Amino acid sequence: MVVLNRIYTRTGDGGATRLANGAEVAKTDLRVEAYGSVDETNACLGLARLHTGDDALLDPMLKRIQNDLFDLGADLANPPAPDEDPARVLRVTDGQVTRLEQEIDQINADLSPLTSFVLPGGTPAAAALHQARTVCRRAERAAVHLAQTEPVATPALKYLNRLSDLLFVAARRANGQGALDVLWSPGATRG
Repeated sequence: MVVLNRIYTRTGDGGATRLANGAEVAKTDLRVEAYGSVDETNACLGLARLHTGDDALLDPMLKRIQNDLFDLGADLANPPAPDEDPARVLRVTDGQVTRLEQEIDQINADLSPLTSFVLPGGTPAAAALHQARTVCRRAERAAVHLAQTEPVATPALKYLNRLSDLLFVAARRANGQGALDVLWSPGATRG
């Protein structure tokens, strides 16, 4: 259990923070950017859930994903070590990635086929889910950038990639199974 007795510590006033392993890094560090973007994705899901409470499939799924995103943030905040004990370090697992894939398939099975790219919008729930999707894509880019310079556990990268896909199909579900999707009309606004 995490206990937070004090909310402010003043330790970050100079632009530094500590990773889960205790290492001090700049708040602009790629690892901080990656887990910060995951946190931002989670906040977007909280807003999206204001509109999905009546959906008995999506809302509990999104709630569970919010918890997964805290796991993912902890994973990214703790650089992998070659000798780490898997039982003592919180990492996203391939099982969590597989569950997302199964949920994508479950949601997608009931959607009308796509005939064009989908513009973010439609219902409030769909618009919020599209926003969460785009922030998730940014988190994925930040995690990939981090992985180009230092170790990142592979399931973490897979999770972000699948999550953005899940959020896309979830937005379509929130748009009346795709019936209310706002479709892109290439060149339609040219003079």
